[in-house]
Amino acid sequence: MVNKSENYQLRKQLMWGLLLIGFGAAVYLDREGIFEFENMWHYWPLGLTVIGINKMIGYPTARDFCSGLWLACLGAWLFANFEHLWGMTFQNSWPLLIIAGGVTMVLQPMLARRFEQDKENQNAQS
Repeated sequence: MVNKSENYQLRKQLMWGLLLIGFGAAVYLDREGIFEFENMWHYWPLGLTVIGINKMIGYPTARDFCSGLWLACLGAWLFANFEHLWGMTFQNSWPLLIIAGGVTMVLQPMLARRFEQDKENQNAQS
């Protein structure tokens, strides 16, 4: 049986491998003239969001969950600013990063306590 930490490491390696395959395929197709890679550069913040969500799913610790949440928020914020979604610009939306940082700081100790309770319950059931 695979424990949470091993599962997390396997998923992390799989995600990075798939990102490298996708990036390499896109560059190759661009070099062959089949696909214009330059048009895709404004989507790079979504990669941060994917990495953050990957850290949040099946998280082994509260710290991993909160850092994943931070990365997901940062990637979404960057993408929204690059695309000017909802009228967002770097000048008018930077306070959202402060809010996201505060949310992760508040969540981490609460989640750490919750994870300790979950571990205690799992140990008691074993």
